[in-house]
Amino acid sequence: MRLKNLDYSDMNQEQKKIHDDIASGPRGSVRGPLAVWMHRAGLADKAQSLGAYCRYSSSLEPLLSEFAICLIARIWGSGYEWKVHSKIAIDAGVNEDMIESISHGKKPSQMSEEQHAVYEFTMTLNKDKKISDELYNKTYEILGKDRIVDLVGILGYYTLISMTINVFGVQHSEMDSPYMDELESEIEI
Repeated sequence: MRLKNLDYSDMNQEQKKIHDDIASGPRGSVRGPLAVWMHRAGLADKAQSLGAYCRYSSSLEPLLSEFAICLIARIWGSGYEWKVHSKIAIDAGVNEDMIESISHGKKPSQMSEEQHAVYEFTMTLNKDKKISDELYNKTYEILGKDRIVDLVGILGYYTLISMTINVFGVQHSEMDSPYMDELESEIEI
């Protein structure tokens, strides 16, 4: 890891307050990219607030939000995020074969209509950096206004998470590297 995690005793008052807020919430501790952000208390505070919304208050049910998070983790090759959220996705009801397919950069088979909408939207947005009117309207028909807005928020937040993990080399204790295995070709759309 490129930045050492701050020891609680070395934190200033603002950092300690944010640390305590995070640790006392549903996450239970300050780890991974959140620990990196603790070097900049203002970023840690705002980002963890957005993350708490995306993870625990989104209009996308966990089956879809965790599916989307796994897609972002695979797109970025972010090992820490993958290790954490692939387990959560399975617990939320995402089929293990789908998770396995995503880990290899393959389009999962047997997706529900909503999962297919999330997949196509996520992959297209990351490849093209925009969404056509046709795809927007199709996704809107399936997910509706609230869930499409929250999907974009989740994709953006977990891109920030993945960037943080990859830049600072945040490594999960169960992995040999901060990064997922390289893919032989582009992820399937």
